[in-house]
Amino acid sequence: MLTIAVDAMGGDHAPKAEVEGAIRAARDLGVKVILVGQQDVVRRELEVQDGTGSLPIEIVHASERVTMEDGAAKAFRLKRDSSLRIASRLVRDGVAQGFVSAGNTGAVMATAKIVQGVVPGVERPALVGILPTAEGTPVVLVDVGANVDCTPRMLGQFAVMAEIYSRNILHRPNPRVGLLSIGEEEHKGNELTHAATPVFKSLNLNFVGNVEGSDIYAGNVDVVVCDGFVGNVALKVSEGLGDMVKHFLGEALESSISGKIGYAIAKTAFATFKKRLDYSEYGGAPLLGVRGACIICHGRSNANAIKNAIRVAAEFSGGKINQRIEDELRGAVRKAGD
Repeated sequence: MLTIAVDAMGGDHAPKAEVEGAIRAARDLGVKVILVGQQDVVRRELEVQDGTGSLPIEIVHASERVTMEDGAAKAFRLKRDSSLRIASRLVRDGVAQGFVSAGNTGAVMATAKIVQGVVPGVERPALVGILPTAEGTPVVLVDVGANVDCTPRMLGQFAVMAEIYSRNILHRPNPRVGLLSIGEEEHKGNELTHAATPVFKSLNLNFVGNVEGSDIYAGNVDVVVCDGFVGNVALKVSEGLGDMVKHFLGEALESSISGKIGYAIAKTAFATFKKRLDYSEYGGAPLLGVRGACIICHGRSNANAIKNAIRVAAEFSGGKINQRIEDELRGAVRKAGD
């Protein structure tokens, strides 16, 4: 049975969402979950739920919690008994195969990188965003904030890692990989994209060339690669636009639909639309390139998001994604040497 550690004190709704998500995962997914946090608080929340006594759920005590206001370096250096650090340590020590946190993103990334270490061949871990497309298939956007300044070699590593993730976790056959730029033509872009193009061409990827921002949601590419500065802006704009569209559609639905039948049909359609944009269906953002699985959830994650993040962490570990990344990167280095 795979074991996934959960930072029970990380999210905006902690520990309620984390505990409920852990219960759903242990009940439905056949995984063991270790809830890491202030023992009395977590146990009290666990006892509120019925029928959890037989589930494979364990509590590991951590006296401190990392807040959203804590800087990444400060959190790692000063809060040595935080739920985040202990959850990461459980992965490092082989007690758990992965960990999930809805806490401070910078602190999670720094802690996972330092405590767990990186996969051989990876210069820096990359954070993945999973977004919906018009085709109904997910697209992987990498990097979405872990590295604001990148080299062409790093972008190549991001592409390899994200392609493996898309193929093995999202089950996209022969994923199409694009390099995010300001135009499809190879001569367009900046120094980084120009230098990255020959790197991408040298790799064993289904590289389709430059793609534009509008291609992310079109469904004609499976992996979009960029530096973390551009990726984070794209992700935040997408989140804001999605929230605005849902708000406007909700207002229009309330004000313009008359008649019970018409209202019921429109409400059902709106619910389907909201689900397609719901981040909780994808669980969280994998941090690719660190040893073990690390899934970073949105701060406002609900129980469904936590459950799905645990699922992704278990699939990541069970699919031996890190071994595949190491093998692919070793092959890419060997090919470059030839």
